[in-house]
Amino acid sequence: MPGFDIGIARDGGLTHVLDKGLGPRGWEDVLDVSGDYIDIVKLGWGTAYVTKDLQRKLDVLRGKPVVIGGTFFEAVYLRAKLDEYKQWLRDLGISHVEISDGTIAIPRERKLELIADFARDFTVLSEVGSKDSKEAGAWKVITEAREGGTAGIFRKDGDMRTGLIDEIAHEIDFHDLVWEAPTKASQAWFIRHFGPSVNLGNIPPDEVIPLETLRLGLRGDTLKEVLGGEPAPAS
Repeated sequence: MPGFDIGIARDGGLTHVLDKGLGPRGWEDVLDVSGDYIDIVKLGWGTAYVTKDLQRKLDVLRGKPVVIGGTFFEAVYLRAKLDEYKQWLRDLGISHVEISDGTIAIPRERKLELIADFARDFTVLSEVGSKDSKEAGAWKVITEAREGGTAGIFRKDGDMRTGLIDEIAHEIDFHDLVWEAPTKASQAWFIRHFGPSVNLGNIPPDEVIPLETLRLGLRGDTLKEVLGGEPAPAS
């Protein structure tokens, strides 16, 4: 914070950042500027598999929990390489894992078995795209939106499925949910709807600081609701 204090402080809210291939030096810059506001980093889909010198990048990120994208988990599942995947994660020093069935169909009972299995050795994040979102054993439940906000809790045209969002919020504890919100409009909507302490995911690295200003009411999109005590507009 600057040397000038107007009495605004951060009040929770997990920020889950989507990495699409940023290099170690790029991450050093991001962490220098906005590391205090980053709670977990996801190496998107299968980018970790094709990243040159992945360990060097992970060394830079060592102070943050890192998870590999759920789409890569689905590829591992299809190739029947689950045990090898666990060992690879251990070798990399990664303690979190995302379990997803957003692209392929994994029977619900089998998915719950996988969550329970991985939860013995890892902290599990489970990605879902519907209101049937109770994922026993998962640390956090991530509501799918994809990189561009066109799936899961969003329609293909980018409109938010607000009814579905409220149904999910009714079923799962607020603190256990991470809402994927890759766009400024969706981030502002979630903050107005649920408050600044809402957990938000798939945030681009260069959008961490802008998101923090939304949480603090330092941007026109949320200033009245966060600082002025005005109710959120009707959805």
